[in-house]
Amino acid sequence: MRKFLSSVVIAMCTLTAMAQNKIAVYAWETLKPVVNEDSLRAEFEMWKSHGVVGVCIDGSYNLKNIATAARIAHEVGLEYHSWMHCLKRPGLNPEWYAVNRLGQSAYTHPAYVERYKVLDPANREVRDDLTRKAIAQAKIKDVDYIQLDYIRYADVILPRGLWEKYGLVMDEEYAPADYCYCDRCVADFRSRTGIDITKVADPSKCKEWLQFRYDRVTELVNHVSRNVRKATGKKISADVFPGPTLAKQMVRQEWNKWDVDMLFPMNYNSYYLEPAQWLETITREEVESVSFRKTQVSSGLYIPPISPEDLGIAIEGSIKAGASSVSLFTPKYMTAEHWKVLDAVIKK
Repeated sequence: MRKFLSSVVIAMCTLTAMAQNKIAVYAWETLKPVVNEDSLRAEFEMWKSHGVVGVCIDGSYNLKNIATAARIAHEVGLEYHSWMHCLKRPGLNPEWYAVNRLGQSAYTHPAYVERYKVLDPANREVRDDLTRKAIAQAKIKDVDYIQLDYIRYADVILPRGLWEKYGLVMDEEYAPADYCYCDRCVADFRSRTGIDITKVADPSKCKEWLQFRYDRVTELVNHVSRNVRKATGKKISADVFPGPTLAKQMVRQEWNKWDVDMLFPMNYNSYYLEPAQWLETITREEVESVSFRKTQVSSGLYIPPISPEDLGIAIEGSIKAGASSVSLFTPKYMTAEHWKVLDAVIKK
């Protein structure tokens, strides 16, 4: 009974804090392999004091660590999203990985960097494995949401701010990062459309082929969502690229068709060489694209390069455009001046 009353008091305090603030804030973080409960609790409490109402935590599929972090989040009065890296996962069955237009598997020839070993979203074994893992995390008592991340193809077009880093000019879709051309996907597409994509001179101009890939990602998301809800009743959130116009062009995410409860578009303006004012424009597109679903949109802010002044502009623009909240990637990069600006803006 004492534990129950304590939980009620925490929940009431959280609602009071949210009522005082005009803007809700979420925070992303990755757990260390060994969780220090005291330091994690102190971190959560500090974030909450600055208006954070929920945390998105990558537990690296470690159910014990996820349970610990989720319990602490609830004890502090925070909503808990169990953040999963879905299709960028090394070390699995080599047959599960996507194949590029050159016929190279991401298992042996990942695009851009070694860690970009991306799975094929159309592979049923991949789908079933991911669904099992999502349900296992959703069954943890204090997990509120399953948060799907890297649920996409590899970036066929990188954000403009990364071109120099990789020595690229991405004026078109290039074969090494164009997925998936495995025998199964090629055959499935041919049976649906009559088109042999391996015979098409420029696959990037084939609208049916583009839609085929959008649909494979959408089907995977909706399958996981449906089965998690059926098994546990828990909610689903997802990290997505800005857009969805940009998301479709860059990673084949047509996320306005996803059956999820909350979206976290990664509106990292520095990646796109855009000013902080851009967040109002892109967030408006995002909110309008899912208005028929009434899906919540939390505008994701990339903290390391953003100045405190621009942070305020980004937050105000996101909320003006209709976002239900903003999210910080990640709070560890927030300076005292950043927190001061955040505190002022969320109370306006």
